[in-house]
Amino acid sequence: MDLAIVIVSYNTKELLAECLHTLLVASRGIRCEINVIDNNSSDGTVDMIKTKFPQINLIANLENKGFSKANNQILKKVKSRYALILNPDTIMPPDTLKKMISYMDANLDVAVSTCRVELLNGELDKDCRRHFPSPWRAFCHFSKLSLLFKNTRIFDSYYMGYISVKKEHEIDSCVGAFMMLRVTALKKVGYFDEDFFFYGEDLDLCWRFKEAGYKIIYNPAVKIIHYKGAASGMKSTSSHLTKVDYRSKKRAVQESTRAMKLFYKKHYMNKYPSILTWFILMTIKITEQIRLMRI
Repeated sequence: MDLAIVIVSYNTKELLAECLHTLLVASRGIRCEINVIDNNSSDGTVDMIKTKFPQINLIANLENKGFSKANNQILKKVKSRYALILNPDTIMPPDTLKKMISYMDANLDVAVSTCRVELLNGELDKDCRRHFPSPWRAFCHFSKLSLLFKNTRIFDSYYMGYISVKKEHEIDSCVGAFMMLRVTALKKVGYFDEDFFFYGEDLDLCWRFKEAGYKIIYNPAVKIIHYKGAASGMKSTSSHLTKVDYRSKKRAVQESTRAMKLFYKKHYMNKYPSILTWFILMTIKITEQIRLMRI
């Protein structure tokens, strides 16, 4: 088998149905399987898949296990050459899968690849190509210095603003909305860290790929469309589409900042003085409170 597609769903029934329709077209002629792991949705997602998409491999969890654990339920069993981590709030153009598989076949030194992940307004989802968030890069990003000094390596490196989005290039990390993995490499570095519940797991996995010496590539020759934030309710660009309630939004905010702390403690804590660590963790705590007030 060439490809195993893995989609974790949680209360995104309509968007997931649209995603699956486009996937069935895009996967024609490819030896692949499409897997959906539902994290105990309450919007009828499971019944919808059973009725409209009986050919899809469905796992219906009885609790919300989070993104990492749910993906690992499939990733630990795949026997395909590649695995694609895909969000349910995406649209797959007809040629994307074939071209990305061909790209991976032609570049054996690449362990992870992503395409142009495009928002509804046509702009790039900047999370699809980024550097790891070192304290300096994060400071420039959150302080808006990256906006004052656009396209400079020193100040605008969080989202790699100094490299054209039209150019294929190596990156530190992509986003889990579209993440194509070479399975042989994945088995060597390990699966998603299940300490991460909803955010940060893609960043952490990419860190381990890079640490093991593998390449991660952004390939803008093809794209997907991403209704970013529809599952969490945290993005204004998709607020009209989300059905997430206040409780779920609150947890999404808390998990996003918990992921920041977890990633820092796991990969940066021993590299910087304790006073800087205190400042960073305090900043993350303040960020969480600001985000909670906004919802």
